[in-house]
Amino acid sequence: MSLWQRPLKRLQAIAFNRTYRFRLNSLKGFVSLFLVGTVLSVALAACSGGGTGNNSASETPAASATPVAASKDNVELTLVSFAVTKAAHEAIIPKFVEQWKKDHNQTVVFKQSYGGSGSQTRAVIDGLEADVVHLALAGDTTKIEKAGLIQPGWEKEVPNNGIVSKSVAAIVTRSGNPKGIKNWQDLAKDGVKLITANPKTSGGAKWNFLALWDSVIKTGGDEAKATEFVTKVYKNVPILPKDAREATDTFAKQGQGDVLINYENEVILAQQKGEKVEYVVPDVNISIDNPIAVVDKNVDKHGTREVAEGFVKYLYSPEAQQEFVKLGFRPVDETLAQNKEVTDKFPKLKTLGTVADLGGWGAIDQKFFADGGVFDKIQAQAKR
Repeated sequence: MSLWQRPLKRLQAIAFNRTYRFRLNSLKGFVSLFLVGTVLSVALAACSGGGTGNNSASETPAASATPVAASKDNVELTLVSFAVTKAAHEAIIPKFVEQWKKDHNQTVVFKQSYGGSGSQTRAVIDGLEADVVHLALAGDTTKIEKAGLIQPGWEKEVPNNGIVSKSVAAIVTRSGNPKGIKNWQDLAKDGVKLITANPKTSGGAKWNFLALWDSVIKTGGDEAKATEFVTKVYKNVPILPKDAREATDTFAKQGQGDVLINYENEVILAQQKGEKVEYVVPDVNISIDNPIAVVDKNVDKHGTREVAEGFVKYLYSPEAQQEFVKLGFRPVDETLAQNKEVTDKFPKLKTLGTVADLGGWGAIDQKFFADGGVFDKIQAQAKR
C-alpha cells in the first residue's frame, strides 16, 4: 500500500466505524455517511488496482471497523472476566445465545477467559483480544481505556455507570468459628491466620484491603489508625494467592488459615453447591462494584460490535440480573433489590462505603497499590 493510499484507508475505517457505532438521528445523516463510505471504498479499490500481494498479514482486513460478523450465520465473541463471575456467566450465556438466535437468526459462540482481574487486565492490554470485559473494579477497565482499546465514556454507554454486578466482603470461618470472629477487628488478633489474595494481581484482594481500611475510617479512625490496623491484619496473612479463586482453594481445599476474606457471592455459591460454609458479613462494609465494557478496538476489528453491545445490554435485563442474584451477587436493579427473596437472602448493612468515598480508583491505585504505596509499606512492616 502506497503512502497516499493509507489516508484513504484510514478515512474509510473511520466512516464505517461512525456509521456503525453511533445511532443516526435522521435519514439524511445515514445517506450522507453511506455515500462517504461508498466513495472511499471505490477510491481505495481503484488505488489498490487489485494488487493484494504486497499487503502484510496485519493489513489483510480491508476495513477493520466494518460489521463483518453481521452477515455470518455464526459469530464468535470473546468474554474476559474475573474469576468469581464464571458460574454466573455460564448460567446467563446460554439464555443470551437463545435470545439472540431468536431475534437475529445468528448463533453466537463464546470464548471465555477467567482469572484475577489485574491479570486479566494485563492480558487484554498485552494482546488477548477480548470483545467484552467484565472486571472486578472500574480501575482495571480504565487501564484498558488508557491503553487505547476502550473509548472514553464507556461507563456512560450502559446503565448504572457500567456496574453490572456487585457484592460485599465476607469473612469465612472454620466450622464452629473456633476463633470467635465477629467483625474486621477480630482479624488483627494474635493467632488468627487470614487467607486473602494479592492486591497486586487480584481485584478481589483490592476490595478486601479497602474493606479493612475503610472499616477504621467509617468508625471514626484516622489514616494512622487505619494503617496500624491493616498492618496487624497482614502480619496474620501467611500466603498471598494470585486471585480470589486460588485464595478460596488455599483455604477450603488445602486447609490453610483460620479465616478467609471473600466475596459474599462466592460464599453463597459454595453453600448452594452443598458445601458447609460458615461466614460473617460485617455490617460496616464496602460496595464491591464490578463494571462491564465493550472493547471498542477489538469489536471493530472483529466486526462484533452489534452482538457485543447486545450481550452487555442483556446482562442488565431482569432475566440476567436474576441469575446474578441466584448465584449470590447483590442486584444492581433497585426494583429487584426490594423483592422479599432478595432482602431475605442478604444480611442488612449498617454502613456501606464506596470507592468514591476514597477518592476514586485513580487516587486509590496511586495511594495504596502503586509500587511504594501503602500496601507495599504494610507488607514491608509485616516482614513478608
